[in-house]
Amino acid sequence: MSKLEQILVLDPPNDLKFKGPFTDVVTANLKLKNPSERKVCFKVKTTAPRRYCVRPNSGIIDPGATLTISVMLQPFDYDPNEKSKHKFMVQTIFAPPAVSDTEAMWKDAKPDELMDSKLRCVFELPSENDKVNEVDSACKVPVLNSSKADGLLSVKPLSGAHDDSEMRRILEDCKHLQTELSKLHDENRQLKDEGLRLRRLHQRSDHVSSNSSMLVGRDSVSGSLPSLLVVIAAIFIGFFLGKFIL
Repeated sequence: MSKLEQILVLDPPNDLKFKGPFTDVVTANLKLKNPSERKVCFKVKTTAPRRYCVRPNSGIIDPGATLTISVMLQPFDYDPNEKSKHKFMVQTIFAPPAVSDTEAMWKDAKPDELMDSKLRCVFELPSENDKVNEVDSACKVPVLNSSKADGLLSVKPLSGAHDDSEMRRILEDCKHLQTELSKLHDENRQLKDEGLRLRRLHQRSDHVSSNSSMLVGRDSVSGSLPSLLVVIAAIFIGFFLGKFIL
């Protein structure tokens, strides 16, 4: 029996393009549209599971619905001379009337019931006129585990909600944390400058107090000298006068 043709419409249909620089996470979106009147189960596999995070990597698409999948490439040292051999495969199957255990469904699926589409990964460096979208590295996704299946490796889902709103929320939280960290750095620098200024003022105050004390001591000594001289002079005069009278 011939293999079933892929029921889902993929956008892009053949290539997943990732535009550098590749020092941060780079995201490419893949849209899956179900034009049929039946629910379709899907899962995404890749030949390089340690290099990518896929959200969501599996699920069910209702009739006539469209789902956007985010494929996030982890940072790496890019070599323009090295051609990418990474590939993705979207595997699908019509969902049974009642789906209770999707893992068992995939395990028990017959080869002639499966449909698949393959895409290759293309890495591009931005031109001068292109605007590169920056993604916070603090949102790097942990290394993913994988298992072999049909010559490709499945990407394990991350914990949390598997939708675009969740990913946007995480990215916004990361940007907010980065802003708060920058503010804390500025406040810390201002506190250091203020502490240094106060320390200098304190040193100047101590120096002025020391000089004032020295001046007061000198005035006291100089003020006592005339009185001492008067006493000595009186003693000598009394001595001579007494001698003269005798």
